[in-house]
Formats: sequence, C-alpha cells, structure tokens
Amino acid sequence: MKTPLRYQISEYDCGPTAFLNAVSFLFEREQIPPELIRNVMLYSLDSYGTDGVSGKSGTSRTAMLFLSHWLNGFGSVGRLPVTSRYLSGSAVRLGAASELADALRRGGAAVVRLMLDEEHYVTLTGLRDGNFLMFDPYFSESGFAEAGVQTVADCPFSHNRIVPKAVLERESDTLYALGKVEDREAVLIFNEETKLTPEKTIEYFI
Repeated sequence: MKTPLRYQISEYDCGPTAFLNAVSFLFEREQIPPELIRNVMLYSLDSYGTDGVSGKSGTSRTAMLFLSHWLNGFGSVGRLPVTSRYLSGSAVRLGAASELADALRRGGAAVVRLMLDEEHYVTLTGLRDGNFLMFDPYFSESGFAEAGVQTVADCPFSHNRIVPKAVLERESDTLYALGKVEDREAVLIFNEETKLTPEKTIEYFI
C-alpha cells in the first residue's frame, strides 16, 4: 500500500522529507526497510546555521550526493529495487531530452534544490502537458501567488503543486526557480521494478 507524501515538521528538514517522499512515491509502504529511513535522517541535516547550531542550514549538497550513492549501494545488495543518480550544474535541465524529464517520464522521481524564501528541496513526480508535478514539503495554507503555479489538494500520493517549466527554468532567486545553472542540483530515483523502458512499453517512445 502507498502512503500519502508528508510535510516537513520544522523549518529545516525539507531535504530528508523530500528524499523520503520520493521513496514513498515509488514504493509500497511494506517494501521500505526501516534502515533506509534511519540512514536518510542520519546523513541529512548536516549544515550549520550562522549561530553554529547543527542542522539550522538544512541539508548540504555533499549530504545529498552521499545519500544518492548510498541508495545505489543499498539497491545493489538487494535490499530494495532502487537506483539513484546525482546531477549537478548544467546536467540539471528540463528540456525534453534532459535526464530529469526522461526520469519523470519513465516513472521515476527527482529531488531538486530550488528557491522558496531560501534554498529548498522538493520532490518532482511527473510531467503533465508540459508542466511539472511537484510535492513541496513546506506546508502553506494559502498556497503561492506565483503566476502559473497551481496548488493541488486532492493528489496526496503524488503532488500538491503543478509548476510550469518556465517557472522552474529561471536563473533568478524567485519562487520555485532552479537558479543559476552552476548551482543546480537534483537526485533522480527509480523503482527498478516499475521503471518504464523500451522493452516494457511502446508508450515510452511517444
């Protein structure tokens, strides 16, 4: 059974929450080992705030890179049929031929760093009519007024926002922008049992 995606419980834990939401989106609850949850929490929230308190700057890029590699190792030893790929800089693109868009078309999920009021992690779970399906773990009762961004309340297992490609592509520090190309980051995650391939479906080519 799948479980609804969840919201972060503090101002700082968007990184582990977005990562675990990707796993929840891809796998049944009964498949997910407690070891995975423990290690995501153990290796994230590693950045120090300006007051010197651990975790108050959330999760670093280094931690996300490590988690991506750790998840691959976890999958390779047969603990879960999962694979992961870490992207950074110019590799984080949204065009039709990009790895990120291809991953979503194939049924994968992507944890990406973008802008809210500051740098923030969200989970992308699909594409629809050129727009990206996103679960933003930062709970807001009022939603956001950014042009073209839709707030969704009835898809708790996959997304709570629909965001135009043009909004994400911006290199500014505005809402949901991926920001400067050189600073971009994404972790692609797949369930190898459900990932679409040319061998599994002709629809992959369409």
